[in-house]
Amino acid sequence: MPCEGCMERDNVSTGATTEFLLLGFSELLRLRVLLFLIFLIVHLLTLAGNMMIFAAVVMEPSRPPMLFFLCQLSAIELCYTLVVVPKALLSLVVVDGSTISFLGCAAQMHLFVALGGAECFLLAAMSYDRYVAICQPLRYAAVMSEGLCLRLALMCGLGAFAVALGLTAAVFRLPFCQSHRIDHFFCDVPAVLHLACTQSYIPELPLLAACVLLLLLPFLLILVSYVCIAVALLHIASSVGRGKAFSTCISQLAITLLHYGCATFIYIRPKSSYSPARDKVVSLVYTNLTPLMYPLIYSLRNKEIRGILRKMLRRKKIARVNWDTTRVVMCVCGKF
Repeated sequence: MPCEGCMERDNVSTGATTEFLLLGFSELLRLRVLLFLIFLIVHLLTLAGNMMIFAAVVMEPSRPPMLFFLCQLSAIELCYTLVVVPKALLSLVVVDGSTISFLGCAAQMHLFVALGGAECFLLAAMSYDRYVAICQPLRYAAVMSEGLCLRLALMCGLGAFAVALGLTAAVFRLPFCQSHRIDHFFCDVPAVLHLACTQSYIPELPLLAACVLLLLLPFLLILVSYVCIAVALLHIASSVGRGKAFSTCISQLAITLLHYGCATFIYIRPKSSYSPARDKVVSLVYTNLTPLMYPLIYSLRNKEIRGILRKMLRRKKIARVNWDTTRVVMCVCGKF
């Protein structure tokens, strides 16, 4: 039986629902300025950190598979934050919330899910890289060829894009109630589903299918890879060798726990347990702090990244010294 105040499905599909209102943090009016400054600083640091890693890896002439995947991960995080954070900052500036068009909301949801799913697939590819490096070191160069890395990267992007497109289409075909107020700072799937005028569990099935494909499947692949790695480490007699081998996996394990912990909390649960305030707090961590932690974790734990960053800073220092020398010579020549 349809709920009170619902619009017909045909009206929704023909454009009767023209826009949504993102409430954002309208309940925290006194903290708007402080939150805006904090989010802006975190956003700028996130962009700077990921752009630095991306540029450093791109400038490196010889890139092993792990650096290639890190470069792709940084690119995903850059796009990820640009999809969500600017609208969140705008919601802090506008007192009564910011509006977003029907198509804009759908596009934001699709990009958010696609980039998050691509990251899940990419983490699975990176775990496979660690498995080959530790369990089959003699075949590593042959197995993890440049062609395979490119195919894996392409499959991660296209697979996530297709699943996100199906999920977004299923969500925005639902009939929405007359209240189009989304109690969130971006068009997240649970927040938009909460507006759907349905009493059954059927609208949650596309989200469940997407969770299986984007979260559960990559997680199982990561789990299998690290179980095999753990078994291989147990067969290493030297504790020093075990420590060195395990240290190459710490960064990715930390990133995987951060990513899957937040995503599981938000998406793998029934619609009835939806809590706007709690979801916004977790989404803040998921969309702001986690992308900021990625460059910090990899720059601190990954020896190759540290070496590339040092090399890049050395190049900048040499270029600055050369430029200063050139200016001095030009000034001296100008006097004569």
